Amino acid sequence: MIELAFAKDANGLLPAIVQDHQTGEVLMLAYINQLAWEKTLETGKAYYWSRSRKSLWLKGESSGHVQLVKEILVDCDQDTVIYKVEQLGGAACHTGYRSCFYRKVSDGTLVVHEQERVFDPAAVYGDK
Repeated sequence: MIELAFAKDANGLLPAIVQDHQTGEVLMLAYINQLAWEKTLETGKAYYWSRSRKSLWLKGESSGHVQLVKEILVDCDQDTVIYKVEQLGGAACHTGYRSCFYRKVSDGTLVVHEQERVFDPAAVYGDK
């Protein structure tokens, strides 16, 4: 098994940058721990550690918008990874946009930047 430097972080978490494997578009940033790393390598699907829920999660377990990992890049310090994925369902963001980076700063405010919602979050997750 490939050893990553999980011990560098007090919580044992490393950043995982997620890109579309064909276009290079950045879809999201999440965090992985040792268990998420092992499950991702074992299954070929992206697993992450939810800092808010403090639990392992399979990306798309609620929405069906699973990420199939096509390639993994590891940085020189072995403390950051890039997952190049095939994003099933067309959206990585829980708000319904393809990318979590769907907004830009314009005149001191956030505006939606060149994206439309792929799905309605209320229909997928229910009212929260």
